[in-house]
Amino acid sequence: MFRPLSLFVGLRYTRAKRRNHFISFISLISMLGIMLGIVALIVVLSVMNGFHKEIQERILGMASHATLSVPEAGIADWEALVERVQAYPDVVGAAPYVELESMLMHAGRTHAALLRGIVPEREDAVSDLRRDMVIGSVDDLAPGSFNIVLGAELAAVLGVGVGDKVTVVTPQLNATPVGVMPRLKAFTVVGIFEVGMSDYDRGAGFMHMADAALLMRLGDAAEGVRLKLTDMFDAPLVSRELAYALNAEAQGGADGAAVAYRVTDWTQVHRNFFAALRTEKRMMTIILFLIVAVAAFNIVSTLVMVVTDKRADIAVLRTLGASPGRVMAIFMVQGTAIGVVGTLLGVVGGVLLGWNVEPIVASIERAFGVHFLDPSIYYISALPSDVRAGDVLRVGGGAFLMSVLATLYPAWRAARTDPAEALRYE
Repeated sequence: MFRPLSLFVGLRYTRAKRRNHFISFISLISMLGIMLGIVALIVVLSVMNGFHKEIQERILGMASHATLSVPEAGIADWEALVERVQAYPDVVGAAPYVELESMLMHAGRTHAALLRGIVPEREDAVSDLRRDMVIGSVDDLAPGSFNIVLGAELAAVLGVGVGDKVTVVTPQLNATPVGVMPRLKAFTVVGIFEVGMSDYDRGAGFMHMADAALLMRLGDAAEGVRLKLTDMFDAPLVSRELAYALNAEAQGGADGAAVAYRVTDWTQVHRNFFAALRTEKRMMTIILFLIVAVAAFNIVSTLVMVVTDKRADIAVLRTLGASPGRVMAIFMVQGTAIGVVGTLLGVVGGVLLGWNVEPIVASIERAFGVHFLDPSIYYISALPSDVRAGDVLRVGGGAFLMSVLATLYPAWRAARTDPAEALRYE
């Protein structure tokens, strides 16, 4: 034979009809268990990836990838700064902003909100606010008009619509004859947006940057510049390199003025939220891997019974000169073959189901007249899926490794079989 003996005999044991049909049944169950465990794991990870991607896109559709700001002083020449940062190859867009925490009042109702002053024609470069507008347009935010755009839930809480007036109460104080009073300014609601995230729909509003700067007493300055990068996952590195370069340019200028830019990125602002998503995915992976582990270690019981059934064959092989290592390899090949077939079927089935889970779920909903994700309760009404090659490789590789480990003990027992003892009653 030109084929390796261990591989030839191991595969033959796998293909051959056994006298004990129970062993064949256990082998089939092990194979199906590995396959179903891998399918479940790939599909669940793909759906979780889809949810995370959808939420991430909604958050970053309003938030920026990175932000450069000058605390307290503001940036007077923000147009020059925007031109400089847009010249960097990793920066896709830049837009100035002014933010203020405030209270909004209307007809006896009050609600806290984070208001952002923007320049509408520049805001499209860093956010999707225009896309998320339900009523009105961001172009109605003109300087000096004191117009405002509110989130859908915030407008509902205040009971306002387009054309209504809301009073903005800022933390800045005014000295009046009757004492120190907060600054108040009436704004006209000219639009309503809906992102699909409660943090924005219920707690955010937009006005023109000139109006926000007036309320914050910044004059013509901007509080900072928001950036959109080529790759948002490079935001921590790119934003810090950019701030370092800008600070070095400012300190090396002719006037010697030192400007300290503070840099933040989306991984800092939403650190806890995305850390919770990563932890959730990690724990779900561990839990679902236990399904694969249980199925893989069924191979142990299968091979133990095979070894018991094949004691005479093992003794004959040993008598003909087969070494203990070669006998051990025979049963490792047999158990690994079960794991390989189960892993391949599971990977193929998991990828196919992951790619088509959204239309499959939609078909089930239409057939039975149910809706698993009620749009009145959940922000995401469809079941998104994002199959990633890295997840598929890790799941398939982990299942294969567990299958190989499961063969070690039964194969070791087979290698220790005493030929004389096995053939005594044959």
